[in-house]
Amino acid sequence: MYLTEDPDLLVCLDVLCYFIHAKSREEECYFERIIYQITCHSRTKCYLCNIMKYSIIVPVFNRPDEVEELLESLLSQEEKDFEVVIVEDGSQVPCKEVCDKYADKLDLHYYSKENSGPGQSRNYGAERAKGEYLLILDSDVVLPKGYIRAVSEELKREPADAFGGPDSAHESFTDTQKAISYSMTSFFTTGGIRGGKKKLDKFYPRSFNMGIRRDVYQELGGFSKMRFGEDIDFSIRIFKAGKRCRLFPEAWVWHKRRTDFRKFWKQVYNSGIARINLYKKYPESLKLVHLLPMVFTVGTALLVLMILFGLFLQLFPIINVFGSVFIMMGLMPLVLYSVIICVDSTMQNNSLNIGLLSIEAAFIQLTGYGCGFISAWWKRCVCGMDEFAAYEKNFYK
Repeated sequence: MYLTEDPDLLVCLDVLCYFIHAKSREEECYFERIIYQITCHSRTKCYLCNIMKYSIIVPVFNRPDEVEELLESLLSQEEKDFEVVIVEDGSQVPCKEVCDKYADKLDLHYYSKENSGPGQSRNYGAERAKGEYLLILDSDVVLPKGYIRAVSEELKREPADAFGGPDSAHESFTDTQKAISYSMTSFFTTGGIRGGKKKLDKFYPRSFNMGIRRDVYQELGGFSKMRFGEDIDFSIRIFKAGKRCRLFPEAWVWHKRRTDFRKFWKQVYNSGIARINLYKKYPESLKLVHLLPMVFTVGTALLVLMILFGLFLQLFPIINVFGSVFIMMGLMPLVLYSVIICVDSTMQNNSLNIGLLSIEAAFIQLTGYGCGFISAWWKRCVCGMDEFAAYEKNFYK
């Protein structure tokens, strides 16, 4: 005999019995969708409905100001069924005082541990989380008020084992941050899925805005010990395990990214290294799109050499006309690409200054990634070195 007279819950319990005895994954998905819809709309609370829906896990390293902005955005969420797990990853500038300010406003849990990198810090938080779904965010994101609701609506429409959303630049971001955001999301810089559209490959969630069922997270063992590229490594393992993974286009976040071009170079350089590290683990993961920054880098280097050679020929009056030809041949592709980037970014951001900064951001992104890729290919594929990363001591400074 059931301990409730709520007709919705009686139906839910009956459907749950069918779910347990489902003979295929398709049947499981069908019954799972029905159970979720009923429990979301039921007016009576029971132990089935009291399970916390989401645990938001945020690893932090020396970012108290950013954490405060993130927590403030969580206060304004239209849907409140979540807890927040902050994991301080050996910070010299901790965010405990900031978290204490929000302890009575949010279901907030603060943990401090020795530095081990973002992947292991996420695992640390996941071990202590209570939610059915883990929402993994970077500390430098800010959420629109409908973020949690957008996730719930997508899960209601079609259940998923793992998912992720795109990012965008907030009006308050600096012009440099907006230029970097453009370069990371533009079609002209192979930004791909970060811009919110599936283009050249299936969707791989990124750790700045990623969700996953807690039981699936535990089944796969969470993030690996890779210092960079750990989110792609995790996404590859999600697909290899046959899990359902989807893009939630409306579950977007404002993402600050790096605040200057020097830090941005370090980030994309390590991304290039990480791609080769991933290739050594999963050879099938290397796609044509991953080679484009390397091709761009080599091409840019050849064009610069062509310009320098043309300048050298200018020193000799007899053949200086050939020097002019080499200079024009080297400059034209670079100028044309720069104009395309500037115009497109200016139109998107309504700012010529951001458009001009986007030229620098685009070249840093592509050549930084390309240089890291080439360096890692030489060291790992030619020289046989073990997995490595660059700028580890000061990457987060």
